[in-house]
Parts: sequence; C-alpha cells; structure tokens
Amino acid sequence: MSPGSRNSALGYIRRVANRKSALQLRARMIQAIRRYFIKQGYLEVETPALIPAPAPELNIDAVEAGEGYLQTSPEICMKRLLSAGYDQIFQICRCFRQAERGHQHLPELTLLEWYHAQMEYRGLMDECESMIRYVARVLGFHDTLEYGGKTIDLSEPWQRLSVSEAFEIYAPLGLRESMDKGCFDALMVEAIEPHLGSPAPTFLYDYPASLGALARLKPGDKRFAERFELYIGGVELANAFSELRDAGEQRQRFEEEIERRKALGKGVYPMPELFLEALEYMPDAAGIALGIDRLAMIFGDKASVDDVVAFTPEEL
Repeated sequence: MSPGSRNSALGYIRRVANRKSALQLRARMIQAIRRYFIKQGYLEVETPALIPAPAPELNIDAVEAGEGYLQTSPEICMKRLLSAGYDQIFQICRCFRQAERGHQHLPELTLLEWYHAQMEYRGLMDECESMIRYVARVLGFHDTLEYGGKTIDLSEPWQRLSVSEAFEIYAPLGLRESMDKGCFDALMVEAIEPHLGSPAPTFLYDYPASLGALARLKPGDKRFAERFELYIGGVELANAFSELRDAGEQRQRFEEEIERRKALGKGVYPMPELFLEALEYMPDAAGIALGIDRLAMIFGDKASVDDVVAFTPEEL
C-alpha cells in the first residue's frame, strides 16, 4: 500500500468513526419505519433495481446498466403490484440518479416508497404525519426535535399550504406569473423553501398541472395536480400523488417529457409499455417516496447527507 493510499484509508476510518452515532440512529429509524408499516397491515415488497425502462422525467437522469437502467425509484414496478391486487405495500430500497451530488443529494440514495389503494393524497398526508411522529417517539424525540438551530414541533396538526398560497406569501411573483416567466424552480428554492417546515412540518400541495408528473389532476380544477411535498426545517423530504390511472393521459405526459429531454440533448428512454398496460387495472390509490438519507439528517440534526451514510461517493 502506498503512503497516499494509507493516508486516504486512515482518513476515511477517522471520518466514519465520527459517524457511528448517526449510523446507529439511522438503523433504529429504519427498524421503526418497518415496524410502523407492518403494524398498519402493509406488505413489504422487493422489486428489481435493474429495469428496462424508467419513467421519463425531465429533471431525473437514470444510470445505464447493460441493456437496462438502474431504477431512479421503484414506482413503476410497485404500481404494477397495485394493479395485481396488492393494496398496501411499502419498500425501502437503493435508487440511482446521474449527476446528483450536494449536501442533500447522493447519486445512490435510499428511498422509502409506499402505496395505499382507495386513498387520495390528503389521506396520505395524514398517514405520513402519523408514521414520522411514530418513528420520532420510538427514537425518543416525542413531539419535538432540534434541526439546524430550529425547534420543530411534530404535534398535530402539521401545516398544509397550497403552492398558490406559498407564492402569494413568500415569493415576489404569483404562481401564474412565475410559471409564465419560467422562474418557478428558482423562486421555490430561493424564496419559498427556506420558510417551509418550521416551526412545524409543512405539506405543500396542489402543484401546477404541468408539474404533476404521474399525479391525477384535481377533479374540480384541472389547473392543478393532486401532488404534495413534505418539508421539515426547510428540507424537502417526500413527494406524493393521488395516482393517475388514465393510460392514455399518462402516455401523452411521457411523450411530452421525452420531447423536452430531446430538446435539452438528454438521453431518451424506452416507453414503459407494461406499466402503461397495467394502469387499466390499477385501483384508485395514493403513493409517496420519502428520502431515508434526508430523514436521518433531520433526526440526527446533521447539515449534510454525508454525515448519515457509511460511504460517500468520494470515499469509494
């Protein structure tokens, strides 16, 4: 072993030794999450990480692996299980996304994803709130925790704020104007997100229809999608939908995303045909993806996901 390699190895050993308490907390957190879902009658499932076709989304890039792709999320396969009659399912799994790196981002991340048939997105907010409060109590936090110098109150009710309301309160432009001028994402990051999730967690809901991805549009107002994101202490933790079941509409959305990817010179994926065929049989349902790494950050009061994983990409 060269002196440089030895110094690098010793540096990693020192760093990961300092993460031991955070990794122990993370393990207890994941165990508590499993206990919660099992108590609620959910079935834990495992779906393939290597798939032939991910959902085409403009801002998420899949990693090619042989003749397929590593999953960016287990969504497509889990919805096929919904279509086959599995009404309450959850999964904790590794997912992969190209060029995602930052203090809240890893190219290989851990997601908790769950689906509940005969439920819509507002009911899923209640379930999400119940799960996180249960885990917090198991970990000894009861109804408050400290994150980033802020005290977060987990007692009910959590804040529920529409995207339109958030733009009116925090942004210099309203929602419609921000969409017209192409600055929705910038205003979300710079003007709105820092205010969300304290002193209580925030469910930000009813996104513009064009940002609905795989979400159902609101029956009474097609300008909006039944989608929400959960924030705690300014950190986005989860993304959820009342699920779209119309295969024709979903195909059209995928085709539009593919054209947007082409326009930006991004790779284009095969159409996930078996998923689209299965939508005909899928019941009404709501589903959610929650970042395990970020939740561990919150419970551990850490500023970076680097502090709650055993290896960062740079340490491999």
